[in-house]
Amino acid sequence: MSADETPKLGTAYALEGADEVRALYRGWASTYDADFIERMAYVLPGIVAGVFRRHGGAGPVLDVGCGSGAVGMQMPGTRIDGLDLSPEMLAVAAGKGVYTRLIEGDLLARLPLEDSAYRGVISAGTFTHGHVGPEALDELIRVSAEAALFCLGVNAEHFAAHGFGRKLAELHRAGRITAPVLEDHPIYDAAHDRAGDRSTVVVFRRC
Repeated sequence: MSADETPKLGTAYALEGADEVRALYRGWASTYDADFIERMAYVLPGIVAGVFRRHGGAGPVLDVGCGSGAVGMQMPGTRIDGLDLSPEMLAVAAGKGVYTRLIEGDLLARLPLEDSAYRGVISAGTFTHGHVGPEALDELIRVSAEAALFCLGVNAEHFAAHGFGRKLAELHRAGRITAPVLEDHPIYDAAHDRAGDRSTVVVFRRC
């Protein structure tokens, strides 16, 4: 581990199940911005927000796994709700004043959200090691409106290891989503020791 890397990153990548996720972020929420976003030069939230705008995204938007609000901070003027498993992280996000609504929910269960509620679904940092796989896509499609734009940052190694490509192909063949566009982007700033870590940013619309 480099001097610039938070020791909790390895713990986060090794998590198994919702209870372990809740426990980690319960103790990390108050220092997460300084300990991870700043220390790790975490640029993916801004990149994902920029890709969403470039592809014509509009609100209302659901920020999936919003954490402390890094993506929301990159989307001023957009109506955006935040969803996260950790109530402590949601409390930090609430202090940013950028979200219309904050929702506690588990992506691997039914979310406390209405069908077809959002015109955009965006995420950075949730689809990664120790967190959520492609099985969450069905529930996110349920809560999105017809033609809703999805812009999901997926850790590139996690994308390959957990069958995201296969799941996306199945959804496209079933006529549930448009053909996905895959963009390769960095997760951390080029000056950081982990600059080689990549994200596959997945872009598609709900049919």
